[in-house]
Amino acid sequence: MINEKIRKIDIMAMYQKSENILSDIQNIIETSQRKAYHAVDTILSQRNWLIGYRIAEEEIDGSDRAEYGANIIKRLSKELTAKYGKGYDRSNLYHYLRFYKEFPQIVDTVRRQSHICLTWSHYRALLQVADSAARNWYEKEAYEQTWSVRTLQRNINTQYYYRILQSQHKELVEQEMIEKTSDFQNDKLEFIKNPVIAEFLGLSFNTDFTETELESSIISNIQKFLMELGKGYAFVARQQHIKTEKEDYFIDLVFYNYILKCFVLIDLKTDKITHQDVGQMDMYIRMYDELKKGADDNPTLGIVLCTETDEDIARYSILHGNEQLFASKYKLYLPTEEELRNEIETQKTMFYLQQRERTVRQKNSEGSK
Repeated sequence: MINEKIRKIDIMAMYQKSENILSDIQNIIETSQRKAYHAVDTILSQRNWLIGYRIAEEEIDGSDRAEYGANIIKRLSKELTAKYGKGYDRSNLYHYLRFYKEFPQIVDTVRRQSHICLTWSHYRALLQVADSAARNWYEKEAYEQTWSVRTLQRNINTQYYYRILQSQHKELVEQEMIEKTSDFQNDKLEFIKNPVIAEFLGLSFNTDFTETELESSIISNIQKFLMELGKGYAFVARQQHIKTEKEDYFIDLVFYNYILKCFVLIDLKTDKITHQDVGQMDMYIRMYDELKKGADDNPTLGIVLCTETDEDIARYSILHGNEQLFASKYKLYLPTEEELRNEIETQKTMFYLQQRERTVRQKNSEGSK
């Protein structure tokens, strides 16, 4: 637990003038953005702790605490989700309760003072650590070393605390960690990309940060392409957010095929398909089957597309041992690999032609001035 008082850093104190006015103003804007999002996420942490605290109080009043607590969370989840939307399912409410129980002294309820020093995303990661000594150490280091959420998650996953503890050359372990997390630490958009904050503020998450122009163009036209096939496709979502304990994921396109009675997930890769891509789609399918599939629905289907034209352009993943039962049906209503390959190549060609025309128009406009 961090005992020292948290200092409020004013962005004015962080301002340093250089000889480059553009660089200075960019730094002011980016620093302000980071501090604003950090402040919002800190308030989110306070809210979640208080929710957990209130649920814990209610649990104590129940005669059979485990059953009583489960019923409370079930009822709250239903009513809060109906009123406020996402963010209040049973899983999240259990997280809030655990947050209070693992960090009971982080807020002084008598004096109404909060000593929360990290964002909710940090605390979500810390809740994965069962060892209280390790968890407190990670919390302290994350605050003092200003670790990003991804840096903290990487250090938890790689048992950084225990390696530091056991190593006779701690500086080498620390240096390796710094080198391997440098990209995480330099991600200026980390807070802006956080979908948890968007949900907290009741805003739509901006998916522009997760797509390139080419990806967006291809996905938009694949969406139209499947709808125009006339084989039972109903559009469900684009860039659908799925949240796990450790990561946030976004599925490019989600359809429901009412003939096959199954969800169809599509993920686009701008490079050649890899085993990791197939593994990720396999995970998406399992999550969808667990969270979204109804009792009467057939197993979810996943299609991984890549922009390189080769024999690996598409891969289908069918789970739960139903391959033989559903394979023939899928073949009837899915686009073939050749159809998908041709559609992607068409959209790539159109995209590059549009880019070329845009460049030519820009040059002509500049030449006429």
